[in-house]
Amino acid sequence: MARREISIAFQTDKTPAEYIALAKHVDQYAFDAVSVYCDAPFHPSYGPLLLMAPHLRRARVGPAAVSPSRIHPVDMAAETALLASVAPGGAYLGIARGAWLAQHGMAEIPRPIQAIREAVAIVRQFLSGGSGGFQGEVYQIAESVRAPYPLPERPIPVMIGSWGRRLCALAGEIADEVKVGGSANPAIVPVIRAFIAEGEARAGRAPGTVGIVLGAVTVADEDREAAREAARRAAVLYLPVVAPLDPTAQVEPELIARLQAHADRGEFEAGARLVSDELLDRFAFSGNAADLIAQAERCFAAGAGRIEFGTPHGLVPAQGIRILGEQVIPVLRDHTA
Repeated sequence: MARREISIAFQTDKTPAEYIALAKHVDQYAFDAVSVYCDAPFHPSYGPLLLMAPHLRRARVGPAAVSPSRIHPVDMAAETALLASVAPGGAYLGIARGAWLAQHGMAEIPRPIQAIREAVAIVRQFLSGGSGGFQGEVYQIAESVRAPYPLPERPIPVMIGSWGRRLCALAGEIADEVKVGGSANPAIVPVIRAFIAEGEARAGRAPGTVGIVLGAVTVADEDREAAREAARRAAVLYLPVVAPLDPTAQVEPELIARLQAHADRGEFEAGARLVSDELLDRFAFSGNAADLIAQAERCFAAGAGRIEFGTPHGLVPAQGIRILGEQVIPVLRDHTA
């Protein structure tokens, strides 16, 4: 059986002391990776990561994910090199087109998929010590420019965040993983795998070279019903964005519109009443430890290589992390072994 990984992801809305304390708490448990989001108007990823990384002795760390519409690939390379220098477990780069850009007054870069292709090439060139500049369709860098800082000792894995066919196919050519953000749905895995396979074939890579990550809102508690209700409320905000992206979910446009209206008005209790058990289980991990284990097992059985448990983790976040670390990971690890 292929190794199956478990990671945890956080929203970047904390004080410096809270980021450090959180990293120390997470480090007690056997997570393979620790990610932070890069959602405006929260803190951009690299500041929180630099605070957390020195206290994470095993897990690799990285953003999930930065957008070339917000950060130039020259800066991605520099930030990633600095992060790798303080991360005992290693660093990775997560990159995606980005969401909610227009809402925050940010224009999407022209030709975003080509921009991601070139951004990955530029980051790899800089972090390998390459020179000679870069002349792409989106980015042009002078021949004299090269990385002036210490370089990572090992290659930096690249994860591309996407639900779409074209970007997943690009990941099949150039990435190590694809993250389907906002999904806990085993049925999406074969769809994404087929998209990735197109790119793997174009690049002459073996099928299955690129791993698939499913990551979504997670609420774990001994009181499973309370946990699921909290997850329903959290789902109201992001379901209007991610549900239409899942071709296997077939969520009615009228339901999406109603959820969006409730989210816009901050009516999360009312919106939660529209989220059925079936819909919730497609887009969140919620309930007690047994619920999360069963859901993760279904995702792994479908072909996911990593499950990323996302914010807020529990009714009380620290308690949710403890349940993940003490009750969920050991069982999933046993099954992996």
